Amino acid sequence: MSTDTHIETVLIHGGFDHDTQTGAVNVPIYQTSTYKQQSLNSPTNGWEYSRTGNPTRAALENTIKVLEGGEAGFAFASGMAAISAVLMLFRAGDKILVSRNVYGGTFRVLDKIFTRFNLNYELVDTGDLKKIEERITPDVKAIYVETPTNPLMEITDLAGIAALAGKYGIISIVDNTFMTPYLQRPLSFGIDIVVHSATKYLGGHSDLIAGLVVTAGGKGLADKIAFIQNSTGGVLQPFDSFLLIRGIKTLGVRMDRHVQNAEKLVDYLSAHQAVSRVYYPGLKEFAGYELNASQAVNGGAMFSFELKKGYDVRKFFHSLKVFTLAESLGGVESLACHPATMTHASIPADIREKLGITDNLIRLSPGIEHIDSLIADLENALNESRS
Repeated sequence: MSTDTHIETVLIHGGFDHDTQTGAVNVPIYQTSTYKQQSLNSPTNGWEYSRTGNPTRAALENTIKVLEGGEAGFAFASGMAAISAVLMLFRAGDKILVSRNVYGGTFRVLDKIFTRFNLNYELVDTGDLKKIEERITPDVKAIYVETPTNPLMEITDLAGIAALAGKYGIISIVDNTFMTPYLQRPLSFGIDIVVHSATKYLGGHSDLIAGLVVTAGGKGLADKIAFIQNSTGGVLQPFDSFLLIRGIKTLGVRMDRHVQNAEKLVDYLSAHQAVSRVYYPGLKEFAGYELNASQAVNGGAMFSFELKKGYDVRKFFHSLKVFTLAESLGGVESLACHPATMTHASIPADIREKLGITDNLIRLSPGIEHIDSLIADLENALNESRS
């Protein structure tokens, strides 16, 4: 395995260099449920049952572990399966402080599923460390952060969160889906657990569903997540693990193009008469710009914007030709999303309104198409959306 520290090289060689049996440069798809044992209590090279462990999945798990700089990596059947496994670390009566703009699926599983088992949560402005500390009571056992948040791109101080968690003996968790380890590595700031919806940028081609978890060392979290993964069984299958490894290899070149397109689109929309506001951490006038610049390579590729009054959001989406109105993000094709009715529909309207997730808010995930095609598509849609 390569010891090179350049992330562009680690993406390709960091988790798997070649198959030791055949020399194959790509990890084989071990499409098997079980393995021959040499004798009682003697699994072949440690492999016994593919829910517990599979060589293809193990190569992926090692890849994300290396990329995030953690102690152990775990691959799940979806991002929500990964998040749910992390939430299973806690007990009835525990409480988790959660970023107020958190992804709607995370809110839903907390609000509709885990509260049934008396796991409590509170939405807080994780961008304000003082407010977070004021909310830490004896029952609080974790802080769960998205930075940037989805869809308003609020930024949280990763080192500050890690310091608070250490001070009060609680667990810090960061959803790093938007940034990926190519642009941001939360564990390097002292965070305990990183989660990914690998369906997004890590996969990169809108052809798989997957979730990843990486744990830092020192708190026994790796053993606990491994037990939960094996016990509950929401593991990623071998073929999807293979596809995800392949996607990760091109993450660097894809993210460079995604970010390049995003920055140009943000500049274009910021000056457009139809747009009242753009939410993007790479804008110097954005509230979290300096903090984001101190902990991430750049502003990432995701952003949102609001249409001014007098423009019809339905007409905007209907007029798109290159951007696709769809759930998800991070694929090579450009996607457009209406958070209020899509990703955050599970959040009550009064909470959405309070947070600023308005009916005129649009979230874009620029793909890797030619920038002129994307600008022309938005220009046409904005013109057509005029009431």
